[in-house]
Amino acid sequence: MSSREKQDHPHTRLCHFHITIFAIVLGLSGYALAMQKAGALLPPLHAASTILLYVTIALFAAVGITYLYKGFACPGAVAGEWNHPIKINFFPLVAKILLVLSVILLERHMAASRYVWMAGTVLQFVASIAIISEWIRHEQFKIEHMTPAWFIPIVGSIIVPIAGFPHGFTELSWFFFSVGLIYWLILLVIVMYRMFFHAPIAERLIPTIFILFAPPAIGFIAYVRMTGGGLDPFARILYSFSLFMFFLVLYQLPRLVKIRFYLSWWAYSFPLAAKTLASFLMLSLTHDPFTRFIAWFELAFLTFIIAVLAVKTLKAVRRREICIED
Repeated sequence: MSSREKQDHPHTRLCHFHITIFAIVLGLSGYALAMQKAGALLPPLHAASTILLYVTIALFAAVGITYLYKGFACPGAVAGEWNHPIKINFFPLVAKILLVLSVILLERHMAASRYVWMAGTVLQFVASIAIISEWIRHEQFKIEHMTPAWFIPIVGSIIVPIAGFPHGFTELSWFFFSVGLIYWLILLVIVMYRMFFHAPIAERLIPTIFILFAPPAIGFIAYVRMTGGGLDPFARILYSFSLFMFFLVLYQLPRLVKIRFYLSWWAYSFPLAAKTLASFLMLSLTHDPFTRFIAWFELAFLTFIIAVLAVKTLKAVRRREICIED
């Protein structure tokens, strides 16, 4: 059997069904939530968000079942991803997807939102303990392995209060918010040190720099939710820092558009959705013209990015460039 035939063999392709594919589902769920929130100002967008929600749930089920099957058929491949210094950080994507869906469902079905939130919160806690434990006792991690993707295991903790607080889990919400915020600050220092003083991030992982503005944006939303909807100095700090990081990343676009397409491009989507949601929340609190421009610009930019990612992903699937060996 030729190397090409081996690559195209169904079992081989299943074993290369990477955990990072869940990033597509997370991006779409974030986009659906952003459209839902924008729908309060422009009603047709709310209808579009409903369609996106159904598409996201269907895709989540398909990807989840496929990866579960991979776990039975290719346990060694799953273990390899868990032991990988970068891919291990993508396992909590499942928890983050559930947590985002629970926020979407808050306005649609409170009971369903509560159960989805509970599942996501339990998975987030387990994933955080397991992955941070791996970071502590590792034998193979190096500073070159550090990328903004390392934020993924802890960002989910900051999402927990957004639906957790409305469901009445006050202390639990503060617990997760505190864990996520402190670990974000710790990892932010390490990530910036790595990017300032060590070799550049590998090309396929450059899109993960968009994750830099996700934690403060989500933190702003969660903090405002937990403090009663007001805008105090700390809330302003979180939003302003996320806005600065957004501008900083936009400045890198000329370099980003030159890299070839990888599934890691989907790292653009959820952080943009989080930033868009933060801006619409800030707009509702300040009614500031500049914030209005930023919010609608971010939503338009997010829509453009999602369209580009969808087209490039479908083309890659047709060319059999997905589910192959890295």
